[in-house]
Amino acid sequence: MSHKSDLIATDIDAYLAEHEQKDLLRFLTCGSVDDGKSTLIGRLLHDSKMVYEDQLAALHKDSAAVGHAGEHVDLALLTDGLKAEREQGITIDVAYRYFSTAKRKFIIADTPGHEQYTRNMVTGASTCQLAIILIDARHGVLAQTKRHSYIASLLGIRHIAVAINKMDLVDWSQNRYDEIVTDYRSIATTLGIDDPLFLPMSALLGDGVVERGEHLPWYEGPTMMEHLETVDIEADMDLERFRFPVQLVLRPDLGFRGFAGTVESGIVHPGDTVRVQPSGTPATIDRIVTFDGDLDRAGPGRAITLTTNEEVDISRGDVLIGPDHPLMRSHDVDTMLVWMAEAPMEIGREYLVQQGNRRLNARITKVRERIDINSLESRPSEELVLNDIARVTLVADAELLFDPYRVNRATGSFILIDRLTNATVAAGMIRGSAGSWDKETDARVSPQVSEVTAYERSIRYGQQPVTVFLTGLTGAGKSTIAKALERAMFNRGRASIRLDGENMRLGLSRDLGFSPEDRSENLRRAAETANLVNNQGIIVVVAHLAPSADLRARASELIGPDRFVEVFLDPPIDVCRRRDTNGLYEAADRGELDGFPGVSAPYDRPTDADVVLDTSHLDIDECVDRIIQVLDRRGFLAASAPR
Repeated sequence: MSHKSDLIATDIDAYLAEHEQKDLLRFLTCGSVDDGKSTLIGRLLHDSKMVYEDQLAALHKDSAAVGHAGEHVDLALLTDGLKAEREQGITIDVAYRYFSTAKRKFIIADTPGHEQYTRNMVTGASTCQLAIILIDARHGVLAQTKRHSYIASLLGIRHIAVAINKMDLVDWSQNRYDEIVTDYRSIATTLGIDDPLFLPMSALLGDGVVERGEHLPWYEGPTMMEHLETVDIEADMDLERFRFPVQLVLRPDLGFRGFAGTVESGIVHPGDTVRVQPSGTPATIDRIVTFDGDLDRAGPGRAITLTTNEEVDISRGDVLIGPDHPLMRSHDVDTMLVWMAEAPMEIGREYLVQQGNRRLNARITKVRERIDINSLESRPSEELVLNDIARVTLVADAELLFDPYRVNRATGSFILIDRLTNATVAAGMIRGSAGSWDKETDARVSPQVSEVTAYERSIRYGQQPVTVFLTGLTGAGKSTIAKALERAMFNRGRASIRLDGENMRLGLSRDLGFSPEDRSENLRRAAETANLVNNQGIIVVVAHLAPSADLRARASELIGPDRFVEVFLDPPIDVCRRRDTNGLYEAADRGELDGFPGVSAPYDRPTDADVVLDTSHLDIDECVDRIIQVLDRRGFLAASAPR
């Protein structure tokens, strides 16, 4: 059962190579105070022959002096290293221990059981693949059991082992074991924990931990060690969605430029096409470089350096992804938050978001619900204090790139940092976008299909539905050209309507401001309206600033890329300033307008617009003619061919 091998004495290099090939399981122990977590870890180390002779001698000495195991050796002292822990007999900090067996390597996180140390437990659980929930057989399922099970579930730990400990104190009763199993299964069902494994044991005496012992003849399942050595963690790996956060750009000389990091999910090969996020630039992988030489593939958990065939702008904080599985992008996200700071959370205060290797400014705009971690009930709240867990809306000043946490823990997690003290104040898990783009329609709402076909409408109007989407900075000429295009369509006998972003704010979007989330919602409403009108066979001309490239792409996706024509109005910004009769640019220059695109907020220039017009050189009629030429060429101004 131990890691010992004859190769240690005969061929140390072969032993080290064999040891290196073992997979690694990270797991934690959690449960109520004095359930025996530290003792269990001590037993695993002791019976796996991972305690050195001098440590064992010191353990016997300390057990006699400060132990809490009576006449037995207090194995908990192997992990309870803090003086305060030794004096109180409880675990306060997270203690990490490494050990190995002939089959696998392990890193154990021994986490605190008391409610006041919830943040410590979250820290220990954040990187674990398996959680051992300890239950004292005398006391059964307690509030702390529910709390730690909830946190383990919240943090995406897929393997739950329920260790029903101290069976020796209930006379090894199978009936008591069955009662606890029944009670815990109801909790597991509520939390969405699938198929937890139940193991009866005595960590103090050793039965059911590493050795089966003689007191549990009615139990036919594995021991704890057998389960730890055989649980399938490879099945948890996502081998499809390639995610590679760039940690460092390496340029040791002019002949080499590589991008170092760890593969979080998916598999990469030389020759694969990837995309750089957030820019969206494509690139082709040339080499996979490691200290031991180039690889022909790399998968999750492998630290590598990638080179590309092209000279692509890639920086620390960028993410390389596979072309078929894009990251979600949003300024505002729906997230679960664990508050870890002594000072309470403040709604609207700016914090730093550290997501992977990216760092952004962000603020919490709303606390949707606070979770009572003992009863697991949701409660309204306006603030969060130390160890609180809540569902909140987080808004960043730039787009967050993410997968939902349930899909990918690495790309779906973040920490919040206090801008003044640089201290970590919270850990977060992204559920999804908080904006309206990704909200699911109520299941009770059903689409109503028109009895008028698209072909009939095409014949009636002599056209194909299309949305002509004009974007550009304030003063670029969007409204002017949109009105002229609307007139040209009418003069040609075509049916069209115009949706102007300014007009929408007078009615449909009068409840919205100019924050990134409100701009997003305004554009979504315009896209939804354009889609509805297009479905009636009508041409739609949209004039919208729409500074976010991601949201313009979302609008195109919603309407349909096959009937979306993007027109970028691109005069020099000094021309836009001269045309600004409302003084908006000057106000933004003075700091009076926050979030003004082109000055105090970014404007993402379209890189693949269907039409690009420099309105400083082209007059209105020339601009309209060029747009109509594109519409004509793509068949939007003619009826459908007979079917």
